[in-house]
Amino acid sequence: MERRQGRTHLHHRVRYLFDRTLARSTGTLLGWLALSCLAIVVPVSALLVWTDPDAPRSLSGRLIQVGRTSAETLRLGAATGAPVRMLLSVILGLIALLCVSTVIGVVTTGLGDRLTELRRGRSRVLEQGHTVVLGWSDQIFPLVAELVAARPVGVRHVVTVLADRDPAVMERELAVVVGSAGGVRLECRSGAPADPDALALVMPGTARTVTVLPVEDGEGAENADGDLMVVRTLLALRTLLPAEGGPRVVAAVHDGRHLPAARLAAGPRGTVLETDRTTARLLLQSAGHPGMSSVVRDLLDFSGAEFHVGEVPRTAGTTFEDVALRLETACAVGLVRPDGTLSLTPAPGTVLGPGDRLVTVAHDDVPVPLDDRCAEVDVSAVVPPRPWPEPPARLLLLGWNRRAPLMVDILRRTARPGSVLDVVAGPATDVPSYRDSSALSVVHRAGDPAAPETFGGLDLDVYDSVVVLGADRGARPERSDDRTLLSMLILRSREERTRRVLPVVAEMRDHRSGRIAPLGAASDVVLRGELTALLMAQIVHDPELAAVFEEIFAVRGGALALRAADHYVVSGREVSFATVVAAALRRGECAIGYRAHDPYAHRPYASVRLCPGKSERRVWNAGDELLVLTAGRVQADPERRPVPGMRAEHGEEGDAPPSAPEAGIPF
Repeated sequence: MERRQGRTHLHHRVRYLFDRTLARSTGTLLGWLALSCLAIVVPVSALLVWTDPDAPRSLSGRLIQVGRTSAETLRLGAATGAPVRMLLSVILGLIALLCVSTVIGVVTTGLGDRLTELRRGRSRVLEQGHTVVLGWSDQIFPLVAELVAARPVGVRHVVTVLADRDPAVMERELAVVVGSAGGVRLECRSGAPADPDALALVMPGTARTVTVLPVEDGEGAENADGDLMVVRTLLALRTLLPAEGGPRVVAAVHDGRHLPAARLAAGPRGTVLETDRTTARLLLQSAGHPGMSSVVRDLLDFSGAEFHVGEVPRTAGTTFEDVALRLETACAVGLVRPDGTLSLTPAPGTVLGPGDRLVTVAHDDVPVPLDDRCAEVDVSAVVPPRPWPEPPARLLLLGWNRRAPLMVDILRRTARPGSVLDVVAGPATDVPSYRDSSALSVVHRAGDPAAPETFGGLDLDVYDSVVVLGADRGARPERSDDRTLLSMLILRSREERTRRVLPVVAEMRDHRSGRIAPLGAASDVVLRGELTALLMAQIVHDPELAAVFEEIFAVRGGALALRAADHYVVSGREVSFATVVAAALRRGECAIGYRAHDPYAHRPYASVRLCPGKSERRVWNAGDELLVLTAGRVQADPERRPVPGMRAEHGEEGDAPPSAPEAGIPF
């Protein structure tokens, strides 16, 4: 028994030594294969020579013949004579083929492993002033597309992506977004963004900006775990960034409860966004103003007009209204004082001093020249301010996800008294009830939003608008939108049958689903996370805009509004856009565009003209709408379109005060 255990122990020791030797490198494996081949081929070749009657008599001659035979082992059946000799020759050739094939396989495997390692991008990105994107989610495509569009013409730009994916796959998918843009190079590296060793590959310390994407649903992590991964990535990033200075860091989380931790981890040069509250507010804003989603998209991408903060010559001693009317192709919306204080929609008589910077909406990222004199204003066409009626509204919410409670909470604190929110979701859905609230009553109706029979018991004529929510998790983005498309088809069929326009806004994840969505005249699609990606791209391009977006989207809770033009200028009169701007300034608002009423258009709410010339004259009709940046209270115009209005309040839970813009944008 002891001898058997000893033999077994020795066997395992030899096998372990052999396995450990083979695991060292490909070269060691090739050496063992060569020795194995020689150990078989040489003895068989010697036996073949010694059995040959014509073989040389001397030992040296026979050894030479053995070497020659071993070298010619690939020739199967080359030997002649006795059958035993021919059989030995065939066996020798087969052994040689096996050895050669094994050697080729080992070489191929070794080279393949080496090429795979090289393809994973393990070398460091030796760049200066590049853009680093950490993580992989749906937001990466609009983010990279906007970063490429925002780069100055002729300037070389490097975008580096670090994610736990195959770099070749990432580069192939991103190449579709980048296209043939010259001067742009993509560098993808594989690794966990929360690993400091992997982060070192993209050289964040020498980058211009670092963007940390939120972890999307359906990628193996719950919502809270995804946010914690973002926080961990920010902490790992701090180990590689210099204590003073360094790149700007822009990150995003889903849940507002994780904003304080994320901001602390991001540091003083970090900006953190909240994706769920951003999407919830945009959905409600689009429900109150059909087409608002496309308006916000136009304002935040780099293909048209967008927000800018810059110097304007010869502003000292002039008023804000004077500057606003002297900008022909840009719209002034605010001021940044020398101490960094931001003031949006300031009073028309606000005097600009030395060092003041102007916040504008313009098509070009260049200083806007001031005209020598103000544009012509027809004072007789300006309508005196009058109060906005506030009747209660009724909203239908189809589906339930983690953004639904945020929408209910926003409506509860901002809806007009007597408003009703009907929620159609599964019977197990935990819908908060506010039946005793004087402002908003929430009613849960059990049913499947994608089933036609669910709509049999609903009187859709009583609703001012409908919001369709997508599922939080899905196998693929396009598959998670299937039920949303079914609900939209049912609503579209009902709209065609009754000939009544019903404002519908749907939340979707995949942009391809938005392209095939059955949109009606007042329907719109909000792509989940797209607004966050556009905001991140804007802040990456110009970090000074962080405070501007915080004031617009967070503190005021959505200060963009579409309002009837006849509340500003006399309907049917031909006046300049400067007259409209002056009328808005008298109400503490800034007009930045308009939407012309076209009764023959299939989707009359789809297009808004931004930053028209101040001298442009047109006849303003009752159906025309103005896009304005409000002073705080955002209300729909029920005379034009009775849909739920929202009045953003300061100090919402999770909101940061405007005096601390470096804390990030708390949506």
